Amino acid sequence: MNLSQLRFSSSLDENIETMKRIFQGDNTFICRIVRGQGEPALRCALFFFDGMVESESINTAIVRPVTRWKGGPMPIDALIERVIQIDDCPVDPGTEKLFSAFLYGDTVIFVDGDSRPAVVNTKGFPKRSTEEPDNEKVLRGPREGFTEAFMGNLALIRRRLRTPDLKFTFLQLGTVSHTTAVLCYLDGIADTKVLDELRRRLDGIELDGILDANYLAELIRDNRYSPFPTVGMTERPDITAAKLLEGRVALIVDGTPVALTLPQILHETFQTNDDYYISYLYMNLSRLLRVFGFFLTVTLPGAYLALVTYHPEMIPTRLLYSISAARQDIPFSTLTEAIGTILVFEILKEAGTRTPDTVGQALSIVGGLVLGQAAVEARLVSAPMVIIVAFSGVTALIVPKLRTAALLLRFFLLACAAVFGIYGLLFGWLFILIHLCAVQSMGIPYLTNLLAREKHSGRDVLLRFPWFAMKPAHRFLAGKNRRGGTS
Repeated sequence: MNLSQLRFSSSLDENIETMKRIFQGDNTFICRIVRGQGEPALRCALFFFDGMVESESINTAIVRPVTRWKGGPMPIDALIERVIQIDDCPVDPGTEKLFSAFLYGDTVIFVDGDSRPAVVNTKGFPKRSTEEPDNEKVLRGPREGFTEAFMGNLALIRRRLRTPDLKFTFLQLGTVSHTTAVLCYLDGIADTKVLDELRRRLDGIELDGILDANYLAELIRDNRYSPFPTVGMTERPDITAAKLLEGRVALIVDGTPVALTLPQILHETFQTNDDYYISYLYMNLSRLLRVFGFFLTVTLPGAYLALVTYHPEMIPTRLLYSISAARQDIPFSTLTEAIGTILVFEILKEAGTRTPDTVGQALSIVGGLVLGQAAVEARLVSAPMVIIVAFSGVTALIVPKLRTAALLLRFFLLACAAVFGIYGLLFGWLFILIHLCAVQSMGIPYLTNLLAREKHSGRDVLLRFPWFAMKPAHRFLAGKNRRGGTS
């Protein structure tokens, strides 16, 4: 049914029949007729969905005042001004806005003798509390996290950025789901070119339903086949507020606790919110470990394969004897051994993630210990290979934003090392650097700020400077009126 062409009548009975016909077969659709005490009596109809509204608000703010009204009939705007006791009650907002609000938990009111509907804010569907996200826990700092209700998420951002420059633009995405998405930015700080480009990409989306933020992330991102993330994702309002202060744009999607932030550049993937809530001396060491850990998780299996297969002369003699002894009676080549061990490690990790917490932890620990020890004793794999794969797998966990990139690049460098040895490993890293130079996020180069081209622009890249040194810094290439912020 084309709702945009729908027209209501001044007859209440006809409007009731129209609404019942539209939502025929939906048992959650409720129609309640309410009458006043006057003669002739005020007569109106309430429409709402069971489970989507707050019943107490309907009873105390709408039903009770109408049933106690001793005057006669009145138009809908007079009813809102004199009887209804709810603050947000737009009259005749338009058919599309009317049904969008109605399907999201608001109540629609018609009065006899007036064709104009009114929308009353009575949302009351279940929602989670603002708990700390499991994937972004902090040692110190705020413990709030986004929920699936987007209005509450906007309030969490507004509480941190109490400025009229904070703008929220509402969009409807999905031809069937009509999901609400909110474009958040700071006027005068966000780059207008980024805003225009993001709006253009969102306008070009043609999808039946948008059920999660990742739907949009895959549709609007640059370099769609790159393993490196070009759209930031977070469940924390403090991080979102910090990104807005740096000139980025946030995208909040109703029904998901994840906020998208754009543009996203490489050095952000090594940052955590703990970097700014704990002493910079300690967190600088932690950040360096993250960078070094990503290099190790990607390179270590390929480097081991290259040295054992092509360049054994580069291995210290005693270590070479130990590796040779461990590889005796192993029926597989080093490459097959490496690929098989990595796949088993990833299978165990995935199984531990998908099972309940108590079972998953036991599965990961027992599975890793039992299978690893049994495979070594059965001479299916060598002990050094188990150590290399386990260490590279553990180091991947310290940079969760690059988990996909780490896994794919690990196999890529392993293949390069299997073909050309250490020279293939170097060639593989050169290819990765060339790819990173070509990657962009909303037109911003992915390697922005790695080489400081402006004063203070490198004070929060590899290392974080103390706050008194970063205060005047403009740490992101945003708009002309840039201000400092946190990441």
